[in-house]
Amino acid sequence: MFASAMKHVGAVVLVSLLGGCALAPEYTRPDLPIAEQLPTMAGQQGKKGGTPIGAVVGADLGWRDFFVDPHLQALVQTALANNRDLRVSALNIAGYQAQYRIQQSALWPGISANGAGTKQRTLSGDNHVMLESYSATVGVASYELDFFGRVRSLKDQALEQYLAMEESHRSAQISLVAEVAGVYLTLLADRELLAITEDTRQTEEESYQLIEQRAKEGMATQLDLAQARTSLETAKANLALYQRQVAQDINNLTLLVGASLPDFNQPGRRLSEQMAVATPPANLSSRILLQRPDIQAAEHVLKGANAQIGAARAAFFPSISLTANAGKISGDLSDLFDHTSGAWVFSPSISLPIFTAGRLRAELDVAKISKEISVANYEKAIQTAFREVADALVGGETYDQQLVAQKANLAANQQYYSLARKRYQQGLDSFLTLLDAQRSLYSARQNYLTLQLAQLRNRINLYRVLGGGWQERTASVGSRASVL
Repeated sequence: MFASAMKHVGAVVLVSLLGGCALAPEYTRPDLPIAEQLPTMAGQQGKKGGTPIGAVVGADLGWRDFFVDPHLQALVQTALANNRDLRVSALNIAGYQAQYRIQQSALWPGISANGAGTKQRTLSGDNHVMLESYSATVGVASYELDFFGRVRSLKDQALEQYLAMEESHRSAQISLVAEVAGVYLTLLADRELLAITEDTRQTEEESYQLIEQRAKEGMATQLDLAQARTSLETAKANLALYQRQVAQDINNLTLLVGASLPDFNQPGRRLSEQMAVATPPANLSSRILLQRPDIQAAEHVLKGANAQIGAARAAFFPSISLTANAGKISGDLSDLFDHTSGAWVFSPSISLPIFTAGRLRAELDVAKISKEISVANYEKAIQTAFREVADALVGGETYDQQLVAQKANLAANQQYYSLARKRYQQGLDSFLTLLDAQRSLYSARQNYLTLQLAQLRNRINLYRVLGGGWQERTASVGSRASVL
């Protein structure tokens, strides 16, 4: 009897699993709300060779290939292992993973075993009577037969929420790599600006001492001395400024890395030696943007909203639950497992919504509206990504052109300073001309270094907006496979 009852329960459960139907609408990815190709710079038109059109260039680049400085690579590796914000993001993934497993478990009946025994003494007439009862059962408690796919739709929604969180974590990884690289390059730039300012201060100090000596000899005026003093004090103020910025850069980098930093007093690579490999080819397909984790996360949210519609639709149909158990019941513990003591209970129940005052219809409307909102958010994410990549591509060539012009400007200012200094020493020009040349040269050196930093930051931004490197994607796929 026990075996027969359990077979009956198993057959009902199997029929329910095989016979259910999903009411969620078929998912269709929205069309790209942007041009089919990313903007092409004039200097790239007609280029041949290299990566084929439409290839996913960013996905072929790991951050170790993109950032070649070994000091920077070590910092990025440490940050990925120790950054606290990234750790919180990973823990959030684990939480959503657990929520998915909870929802997935509702697809299967929960089978439990129970044992109970009672022994009671009661008065019957003038005599005391001992009553005993023992039971051992195995059964299913309140299992919903998912004929209309409500439970499966909720499971799918939980899965998409988990996958969206996983993509958000990948986005956080890419952003962390880019931020560490940006702060590191800013530190290098500020250190070089500090060195330039120190050189300028020494030059201004020498000029001031020279003018002071010439003023004592009556060969320079007090106006010349005041002008030299102004330039000297300005250089001292700038020196304190860059000393502060270097210290703050180190503090910021320490926070991002999440661990102690190496000794930055040792000379490292100069800013001009920080180069990023690979440049996207001309005629790049806009579908490259679909690899970005923020866009993939938005699509998972959209799929989750699509599954929620299925759950809302299923609420209009009957809900069928099953309670069943089979086992042994006996008034004597020694006879509990005797073949004559078998018992079973099979108790299905059905709940059919008749009047809900429009609640179910409103819940379905909410689910449909949520999907439309998710579609709009998905399309906006793609449009934003298109603009970011287009800006980075435009910056790639214009920064090169600007840097060439700025380098020529720096060379011209160096020549201006050399001529002005020589003419002043020969008594052919006033000190005001030399002072102007010194200030122009200092400004040109600052501008050239600042422009180098901006160019490199644009390359870092290109790495970020293309969705990072293939190494991060491989790790993400591996963690997903362990869940599914």
